[in-house]
Amino acid sequence: MLLREATARLTQSEFADIGSGEVAYVRKMHSDEVSRCFPEAPEIDPNVDLWALFGADGTPILLTDNRSSTFYKAAEDELKTVSLH
Repeated sequence: MLLREATARLTQSEFADIGSGEVAYVRKMHSDEVSRCFPEAPEIDPNVDLWALFGADGTPILLTDNRSSTFYKAAEDELKTVSLH
């Protein structure tokens, strides 16, 4: 018996919706990246370590200088977190 590999095809929109409202990711950010993701943020000292929480679709949720705060916010919003390196 010959088995074929099934390939799922998702649109970009369908792919972006995977994990929406359920999963968030935590990522360390540099101050020069902040304005792109958080345009309302004030200018930030480049020596400060920053952490950001994003929805599964990339929607910015939180910017902080305290990594633990990202996990508290995710728990508050009932989101499972993953880290990106």
